[in-house]
Amino acid sequence: MNWSLHFLGVGAAHAVELGASAAVLERDGEPVLLIDCGPDTLDRYLAAYGALPRALFITHTHMDHVAGMERLFIRLWFDERLRGKTRVFLHARLLPWLQARVADYPGVLAEGGVNYWEAFQLVPCTRGFWLDGLWFDVFATRHHVPGTSYGIALPGSFAYTGDTRPIPEVLEQHAGGGELVAHDCGLTGNPSHTGIDDVEREYPPALRERLLLYHYGSAADGAALRGRGYRIAAAGERVALPAPSVPRADAG
Repeated sequence: MNWSLHFLGVGAAHAVELGASAAVLERDGEPVLLIDCGPDTLDRYLAAYGALPRALFITHTHMDHVAGMERLFIRLWFDERLRGKTRVFLHARLLPWLQARVADYPGVLAEGGVNYWEAFQLVPCTRGFWLDGLWFDVFATRHHVPGTSYGIALPGSFAYTGDTRPIPEVLEQHAGGGELVAHDCGLTGNPSHTGIDDVEREYPPALRERLLLYHYGSAADGAALRGRGYRIAAAGERVALPAPSVPRADAG
């Protein structure tokens, strides 16, 4: 069985030419889980797979990570075969923020009579969640206000930080076994995002060797990061992953 992480987009919010940052976990080339759904994510997903996602994880509720959910709602609601079938996983603390961002506007449809979440299967979680017999860890990251952003890890295989400042102690816990670490990183950091100087200051060499950087500001920034010896994700790229570990008996 082959596992891969397919990067649909890799850009920071302003880097529209790189696509909104989103990735798909694949098993034998088939999509298992979409991570984030920005403005152009659904188009990229449909181009790659020819179908709507059946499972989605939201890292946080900035619009470059959730703006595509409106179009996804429309596609799901008007297809009775798909309505209510796509599972949306998110940390329970994000639910009020996601509700305010995408679901609370009066009149989901002009005709009325529709509740936004009826188009989906909403699955709030805290420590993690089960999907297709796999246990995914969910962990807090450092992006703006505490408790508003979360990463995801499939033990033995990969961790995906979402937007974050450096989190060495968290990655030691959730990606300390040799997993690939897809990490937010620009050429220059700021109070909400990691820069390459932050990586070199905060992370030990053994972890830096496992980093795959995304959410950078431009193609030129990506080239500069690569020039400093780091592996950079590109839009459309599929990255091979180690096979996930057998879930622990106490997972979940």
